[in-house]
Amino acid sequence: MDLSPNPFNRDCPTRKLLDRIGDQWTVLIVGALVDGPLRFTEIGKRVDGISQKVLTQTLRSLVRDGILTRTAYPVIPPRVEYELTPLGRNLSEPLDMLDRWARSHMGEVERARDAFDRENTPVSA
Repeated sequence: MDLSPNPFNRDCPTRKLLDRIGDQWTVLIVGALVDGPLRFTEIGKRVDGISQKVLTQTLRSLVRDGILTRTAYPVIPPRVEYELTPLGRNLSEPLDMLDRWARSHMGEVERARDAFDRENTPVSA
């Protein structure tokens, strides 16, 4: 029996990891932290459209997975920063390639979507 990671096997934990790192919020949060640590509110401002609840949940999951560190400073008011770990920095490299691919091919994707929609829109009588 082969015990090596195989995301095509439904019971393999790599499936959950791929789900986490393929999540839009993870991609954007990791990208936001590439230049260095940020506070919760700063991440929320950079990742436009994310709710505080989803940001909290995603940050917690990324810390749990070892992709981010969370540092709480004992000051008033409390200050917490999030930063990529070496594992997170390593993950940022392929995510950056995906970001560049999406930016450079968005026009092609939009044209393909438009063509598909034109071909698959029922003609009204």
